Amino acid sequence: MNKSNLVHIEIVCKHCKVNDVFIQSLHELGHVELIIENNDCYIEKEQLKKLESMIYFHTELNINIEGIDAIAHLLSKIETLQNELLLTKNKLELYQNE
Repeated sequence: MNKSNLVHIEIVCKHCKVNDVFIQSLHELGHVELIIENNDCYIEKEQLKKLESMIYFHTELNINIEGIDAIAHLLSKIETLQNELLLTKNKLELYQNE
């Protein structure tokens, strides 16, 4: 794995002022993927925005891990529905243009 694409969890924890148990809980719920190499834990840079929003929910809005799980599930569902709506709109335009 290309280490330039990875950020050590300790750096994320210090920067965002959370503990590694919180990030591990998000990993166990399936919201972030952690990569373990040589007993060190990393996260891919592409996942940082998602992780930072979950950290914001927790630290600034005082939402517990169960609430974050529910929010993440709902946001994922909204994204899926938006994609389906866009696909349906595109199909409708195709039929209207025929």
